[in-house]
Amino acid sequence: MCTADAWRIAKFTNYGILPRIMAFRRQRTDGLRTALRTNSFAAFTGQSDSHTTYNSTIRQEKMWLKDVHDDALLAANFVNSRRSVQNEIFVNRSLHLENIKFYGFDMDYTLAEYKSPQYEQLGFTLLKDRLVSLGYPQEIKAFEYDPSFPVRGLWFDTLYGNLLKVDAYGNILVCVHGFEFLKHSQVYELYPNKFLQLDESRVYVLNTLFNLPETYLLACLIDFFTNSPQYTREKTGVKEGELTMSFKSIFQDVRNAVDWIHLHGNLKTKTIENLDEYVKKDKRLPMFLNRIRESGAKIFLLTNSDYVFTDKIMTYLFDFPHGAKPDEPHRNWKTYFDTIVVDARKPLFFGEGTILRQVDTKTGALKLGTHKGPLHTGEVYSGGSCDVFTELIGAKGKDVLYVGDHIFGDILKSKKIRGWRTFLIVPELVQELHVWTDKCQLFAELQNLDVMLGEMYKNLDSSTKEKPDISKLRASIRDVTHKMDLSYGMMGSLFRSGSRQTFFSSQVVRYADLYAATFLNLIYYPFSYMFRAPAMLMPHESTVAHEQRFVMETPMISRSRTFKLTDEEEEENKPTKTLYVDCPNNQIPHPRPETPRNVTHTHDEDCSDEDSDSQKQANHIRSCTRNSNCK
Repeated sequence: MCTADAWRIAKFTNYGILPRIMAFRRQRTDGLRTALRTNSFAAFTGQSDSHTTYNSTIRQEKMWLKDVHDDALLAANFVNSRRSVQNEIFVNRSLHLENIKFYGFDMDYTLAEYKSPQYEQLGFTLLKDRLVSLGYPQEIKAFEYDPSFPVRGLWFDTLYGNLLKVDAYGNILVCVHGFEFLKHSQVYELYPNKFLQLDESRVYVLNTLFNLPETYLLACLIDFFTNSPQYTREKTGVKEGELTMSFKSIFQDVRNAVDWIHLHGNLKTKTIENLDEYVKKDKRLPMFLNRIRESGAKIFLLTNSDYVFTDKIMTYLFDFPHGAKPDEPHRNWKTYFDTIVVDARKPLFFGEGTILRQVDTKTGALKLGTHKGPLHTGEVYSGGSCDVFTELIGAKGKDVLYVGDHIFGDILKSKKIRGWRTFLIVPELVQELHVWTDKCQLFAELQNLDVMLGEMYKNLDSSTKEKPDISKLRASIRDVTHKMDLSYGMMGSLFRSGSRQTFFSSQVVRYADLYAATFLNLIYYPFSYMFRAPAMLMPHESTVAHEQRFVMETPMISRSRTFKLTDEEEEENKPTKTLYVDCPNNQIPHPRPETPRNVTHTHDEDCSDEDSDSQKQANHIRSCTRNSNCK
């Protein structure tokens, strides 16, 4: 694909064709109305020769529409060459599956996807019961879980008791106190410049799917205490008589309750008692894992869950009458993995870790002593650290593709600390993609409003004294953004608020090489597949077409270098201005750097050494083709 084609696809992807067509039609319509009203085409074009201008405008219109058609056709061909949306894996950084020697999987919300909202409702109910047992009012049991309210990736400000949706830099996009969405002026009173720094002593990031019941319960409790008549509302908490309850203490109680129901409560017991109700099962799982091993790669399971719970869940996931193929007998789930580690305690696992011990699979108890290796297929191990683990399995950082749902525990730490390739599972993508396609007219409308806003300032410069009235446009932008947010839920999209990307979105882009709604989407790709990241264009690249010509007017010398294969061409291509000083005595080994003859970048191709050798060979062949003396 040529550079111009890549630019067009990226332009289509980032900005879309529809808004450009709408803007063009609006300009033509408005202009023609003015021309008809004044009975002069000059009123529309600003030129006196209406006949000449009319023909010129028609030609420009045809050229413009052809450009739009070409862009749309190219983008359509690009889209058609990809998998269907529900089967697609999305790419932040290029990754060649051929280079992956180890596939690692988390269990919770990865191999085992818990059904929503049933599982969140269970967790929410257990949390309420736990808090009531600690002395919280019985009235909170009346709250019912509402799946349309919470979204993961929110920040909870323990000082003011607010749920915050922020962008990558801490700028506040949405602020909710209990069930009350705060207005612009209210947000400014609490957060100067509508900004909050990520301070762990004050802010807790609700990153995981396990955090959804907790998110909603925090909103319920804040709303209950700040609006009940027996409590007096204060800036950082509530007061009843001489007793004061800060929002931070409410948060700490909820956090402790969450830890308790996971570690000591009956969340796992109730899950195991009704697996059909809470856990999804897919008959493609045994077949898929078997295909990975047939490709020559190894598979490991790395989960924070204990062995007893893991065994129950995994047994259920592989509970089919057949094995990896319809004509094969059923196999125990452990036979599909080369290595199994439970109680990993991620993200600690990626740092100092814990003692690596072996699990007695008959009793679930840990065997005495530290396990020093080797790691055997069919055995189960507990704890350990990434250093010890990778050494025992013989893996290097980029040999490993780790698949998980936890942006911090699974993805951020494995990428940042150990250099593993990462595949983030985002079940919410199913709804996100549905809204993105079903409500496309809202996104087009928002882009159209952006174009209109630019038009308001088009012919103004620093000499302009009068300000254009953009109040109606700003109100329209807010209205469309609100409609877009509500299409996803009360707190909006996981990835954006209007045209602004969220903190969660930035974390996905930064740390997840790949992401998809389910790991099973890998079924639709060969194990030799090259995932290539799309062009990430900056504004000066996405808004300036290659067809436009830009002549430099700058005192800076051109930095361009062009590689030529022959000495004559190299001589012809020398810069007109001297970039270096000739040294007749040859005292300096290299008077100036030579133009590279091989590919220099290594940032985005996920190439191996073999690929580099192939590139050198290809360069040599091209050189021989142009130079008959080459041998």
